[in-house]
Amino acid sequence: MAAPDPVIRSATPDDARAIAAIYAHHVAHGTASYDTEPRSTLATAALISEHRGKGWPFLVAEAAGGGIAGYAYASQFRPRAAYAWACEDSIYVAPTQHGRGVGRALLAALLDAAEASGFRTMVAVIGGAEPASVALHAAAGFVHAGRLVGMGWKHGRWLDTVYMQRPLGDGTASAPA
Repeated sequence: MAAPDPVIRSATPDDARAIAAIYAHHVAHGTASYDTEPRSTLATAALISEHRGKGWPFLVAEAAGGGIAGYAYASQFRPRAAYAWACEDSIYVAPTQHGRGVGRALLAALLDAAEASGFRTMVAVIGGAEPASVALHAAAGFVHAGRLVGMGWKHGRWLDTVYMQRPLGDGTASAPA
C-alpha cells in the first residue's frame, strides 16, 4: 500500500524548528547544500517571514502521521531588478520520508505557487549534481541548462553544480505584467 500524499500548505514561522532540523541533516550528511553550518531556528523563521513578506512561496509537506516531511521555497534567482520574474527553487525532504513522493508533491505545488506569485521561469541549482534531484526536476519538465564542474568542496570531494530550468505560465512568450 502506497503512503498517502502529504498535505502541502504554506509554512509559518512556527514550522521553523522542524524545517531547521531537516536542513541541518542535509548540511551535515548531504551535498545538495554547500552550507557547512546549519541555519538556526531563528534564521529559518526569518527566512520564512521574508518569503511571506515578499509574496514568494514557502511550503511545507505534512506527513500523514503528523510532522513536517519536507519543505520547499522559491526565491528570486538574483537580487537585480531584471531577475524579478526568475526564481530558484529549494526542496528538502526529511531523511525518514525519502522515496515517498514528498519531493514530487512539494515541487508540483511550488511550481503552481511560484507562477501565482508572478514568476515566469524557475531555475534548479542542484548542488552536488544529486541524481535524485536531477531526476525529480526532469520529471517535472525541467531541462538541463548547464553544469559547473568542481564548484564546491564538501565531504572530502569536489562537487559539480547542475542547472536546470522550466518556464512558468507564459514563460518568455510575453512580457511580464
